Amino acid sequence: MKLLLTSVLECLCLAAGQVLLKCALNAMGPLSWSWRFFQSQLTNWWWLGCGVCFTTATVLWMYIIKHFPLSQAYPLISLSYVFGMLAAMVFFHEHIALSHWIGVGLIMSGCLLIVQ
Repeated sequence: MKLLLTSVLECLCLAAGQVLLKCALNAMGPLSWSWRFFQSQLTNWWWLGCGVCFTTATVLWMYIIKHFPLSQAYPLISLSYVFGMLAAMVFFHEHIALSHWIGVGLIMSGCLLIVQ
């Protein structure tokens, strides 16, 4: 149970990092190799949030693979796909096809089998 809870938290951080990365890229504007462009990115707070989420996910992942069998831990990362898809629907109002929902059900079923 501890593996599942820690993996869910790690996957939530990964999905949040991806959402914040998309927000940072949306706020970025056109890429330019000028000092003004890079200076403007230093005030894009979406990057900070993205970095915090990815750093937290990395630290959690290090804890997970140190304390649990990799053969159980690694497949649980697929939960990040589920959270990413839900985030796309909630934050970016993307339409999710029925086949994707079926895939989510299969991923979640597989994760439950792995942690038993």
